[in-house]
Amino acid sequence: MVEKDSEISTQIEDVNTAEENKEKNVQNSPNGPRNVKGSLKKLFEYTEKYKIIFIIAIIFSIASSIITVKAPDKISELVNEIQNGLMGEFDITAIKRIIIFIVILYLGSAMLKNVTGICTASVTQKVTERLRKEMDKKINLLPLSYFHKVQNGDILSRVVNDVDMISSSLSVGACGLISAITMFLGSILMMLLTNGLLTLTAIGSTILGSVLMVAIMGKSQKLFLRKQENLGKMNGYIEEIYSGHMIIKSFSAEKHSKQRFDSCNNELKDSEFKAECLSTLMMPLTTFVGNFGYVSICVVGSILTVKGKIPFGDIAAFLIYVNLFTSPLAQIGQYMPLLLSTLAAVERVFEFLNAEEMESEDYKKEYHLSTESSVKFCNVRFGYEGTEKTVINNFSAEVSPGQKIAIVGPTGAGKTTLVNLLMRFYEILDGDIKIGDVSIKDMTRKDLRKHFSMVLQDTWLFEGTVYENLVYSTNNNISREALDRICETVGLDQLIKSLPNGYDTVIDDKLILSSGQKQQMTIARAMVANRPMLILDEATSSVDTRLEIQIQNAMDALMRGRTSFIIAHRLSTIKNADLILVMKDGDIIEKGTHSELIEQDGFYKNLYYSQFDVV
Repeated sequence: MVEKDSEISTQIEDVNTAEENKEKNVQNSPNGPRNVKGSLKKLFEYTEKYKIIFIIAIIFSIASSIITVKAPDKISELVNEIQNGLMGEFDITAIKRIIIFIVILYLGSAMLKNVTGICTASVTQKVTERLRKEMDKKINLLPLSYFHKVQNGDILSRVVNDVDMISSSLSVGACGLISAITMFLGSILMMLLTNGLLTLTAIGSTILGSVLMVAIMGKSQKLFLRKQENLGKMNGYIEEIYSGHMIIKSFSAEKHSKQRFDSCNNELKDSEFKAECLSTLMMPLTTFVGNFGYVSICVVGSILTVKGKIPFGDIAAFLIYVNLFTSPLAQIGQYMPLLLSTLAAVERVFEFLNAEEMESEDYKKEYHLSTESSVKFCNVRFGYEGTEKTVINNFSAEVSPGQKIAIVGPTGAGKTTLVNLLMRFYEILDGDIKIGDVSIKDMTRKDLRKHFSMVLQDTWLFEGTVYENLVYSTNNNISREALDRICETVGLDQLIKSLPNGYDTVIDDKLILSSGQKQQMTIARAMVANRPMLILDEATSSVDTRLEIQIQNAMDALMRGRTSFIIAHRLSTIKNADLILVMKDGDIIEKGTHSELIEQDGFYKNLYYSQFDVV
């Protein structure tokens, strides 16, 4: 009991240490832009594949903007015609012609904008789809050490929230920016053709506002990056507390959990408040610039009209031109929070995509291992990245074909780490592991792992039918009769018969399964896979004694003639193992069968009898 309490305390300390390290990694993230230009360049590279659609969208956007810029010139003609009519006789034909032409212009502009929107949406969805596919592919290429440094919730936030942010920005801003630039330059050109003095007046009134906007943009970017990072941190913690909800309840740690949540929430609120406060200055500023431009045009234009240097219609046209001239700035102010959040999202997405991957193994040849292959550990040494502590020290052992090898020892002895090295979830620092005469370093991870089935303490079932969960990754190459026999062997047959749709019953939140039933399903899954070697990491920890015996018999039948590795804290389950390796502090301190180790009267004997309170 004391050992169990010590084990729980050690696990809690490990969890707390991991959480602290994750927080440090988030907090130590730079608060400013890391590589905005590089990230944006890579994002634009994603659009090259769809450049024809994009070019069409650009052409239509430019055409729409040109039409919009041209319309005020016709409105000026209309005003002048009406002014002349007030002084003499109305030319109804000319007025009708101009009105019809203006209506056609605006209808044409609207249709072109609609086509632009469809093209932009098409490109946006294709780009975001590609981003998500590459991020999904990237996850499978990253070493496990990456997931120890970055919170799962933060990764989820990058795949979902950040990509959604990019999608929103692309759909709104891609052609919108081109349209704004075209309208900006076109309005300047039309203003110059109309009147140079009024043009200088309009441009001069906007320069000051533009300078302030650029300064605010630079400062806001840092704050929006920090906001996205805090959002990832928040998602990570929420994912943790919901997955560990029962643990929090059992330890009455609701208060501590709430305090940590409040801390994350306050950090997010603070960074979001600062970012939004600064960005909200943009809209009032652009409004002021626009209004100041109107006033300037009205004052200067009135003076020129009184002096008879320009007709009244030019002033009307100029007021529209000023609106077209300042509207791009207004759009920037309106979409500034979105654009800044997008820049931060782009950085985070490509930071993930640029993370260091596992070494490519395309050059390695394919190996087909025999079921009669031995497993040799040759002076293996290993320590986790970023730590100076060595977890495995000069470990050597040989496992004969078909043997059942049990690995036991106290928490932190290196049992699970050893199996992770065998599966190449981590790479050893020194030494070698051989299956037969082949080093696992010379094999691809895929070739190596397809020879193993794993049953872990933490059960994993995905949302799908019972049948789909049982035949996972086997391409359904098993008959229903064979599946029935396996389920009967494991003790699942009664459960499947009791389900409303048998094998076709969907496993979801509505279907309540006990921990033992879930474990039975994962064991049956391993039996269905029928691979040469088996790894059991506390595989029977969630089942009762009667069921444990049944499953143990099933495993004995399954692994006859095959090599199996069993990690167990419950030593009663490994009494019939061919070889027991006793580990402590990364070294083998004892080895032998159960009876041999009991006779040695050493560490294993004390460990074994301590579980049964035998004196």
